[in-house]
Amino acid sequence: MAEPNWQDAGDAAELAARPLRQVLAGRTQIALVSRHGEFRALSGTCNHVGGPLGEGSLEGDYVVCPWHQWRFHWQTGEGEPGFEADKVPTYPVKVVDGRVLVDVASPTPRTRKPHAPHPLARPIVREEGPVRVAGISTTAMDPKYPRYSTSEDLLRVALQHAEAQGCPTRLLRLNDLKVEACRGYYSKAARACTWPCSITQMDPSDQMEQVYEAFVHWADVVLVATPIRWGAASALYYKMVERMNCIQNQETIADRTLLKNKVAAFIITGGQDNVQAVAGQLMSFFSEVGCQFPQFPFVAHSRGWSAEDMENNARYVQTSASLREGARALAGRAIEMARLMVSAARPDQEEARGGRKAHQLDVRAQI
Repeated sequence: MAEPNWQDAGDAAELAARPLRQVLAGRTQIALVSRHGEFRALSGTCNHVGGPLGEGSLEGDYVVCPWHQWRFHWQTGEGEPGFEADKVPTYPVKVVDGRVLVDVASPTPRTRKPHAPHPLARPIVREEGPVRVAGISTTAMDPKYPRYSTSEDLLRVALQHAEAQGCPTRLLRLNDLKVEACRGYYSKAARACTWPCSITQMDPSDQMEQVYEAFVHWADVVLVATPIRWGAASALYYKMVERMNCIQNQETIADRTLLKNKVAAFIITGGQDNVQAVAGQLMSFFSEVGCQFPQFPFVAHSRGWSAEDMENNARYVQTSASLREGARALAGRAIEMARLMVSAARPDQEEARGGRKAHQLDVRAQI
């Protein structure tokens, strides 16, 4: 048994003023609990992905991690009922001459309940076969009384053309999926944003999993269709790409590119003008997550700033042969680009980080 190594964690009166705080005892991060007139010391590092337990909250008998709400008993360090085997170390603690001392040499063992990896976490291996095309419709509408969508109409035309080219297709309508809003774990720490997304891991009913599956594991081509809403892409589009931060963040925290040899192209329609700005945002984001573009990577339609006669706008798209031909040609260019990339896939290699958003973190979590 190791010799005790009592380290000063701070003034007892000051530390007793808050039920939970993160303190440093020597070089050891401690989640210090003050409750019922006594102190308890737990490891300050969560079992999940290293969140700072002492910066969380005390709810009943459990310390709740601020990153993803994993819970550990304030006295034993055990996980909540059903997850007792997920246990963080506890440390002996005492008060001497008004100072809180923690024996950092005598922790209880850290144990982890085995958790099966999420299906999305499997290795990314492209299955043999023809180019696969996923269409993502981001139009929001009343599900009980759906209306005609110009962007989704052209997306269907593009997917029909892909099928005629022998390509398997999938259509994902975000309006039909239960997709939780991003909870901003990245705003707490880059490492708090995980792959798969923490929401997907914690909430089996969250259907963003279907989008992740299509983007990362299945599709070679992604066709994204959006209406223009107040000069921008739809709210559902932004809801989707906020959740896709976990894909880009893998570059930062794991030096790992999830989207390789993928082609993205876009269909943009709206009553108001601002096509170039919307297209620029879409292209900027999808280039950031590793996608490539065909020549002329989007088709678009707008009647201009002063045209508020939306019934005429819808009628125009419904009857426009040129827009339909444009949607088919867009799908064809994207498929051709994907065939080239799949047939001559670039081998894995280390990417230069200088000047990129994906600059590697300077600090790594240690558990």
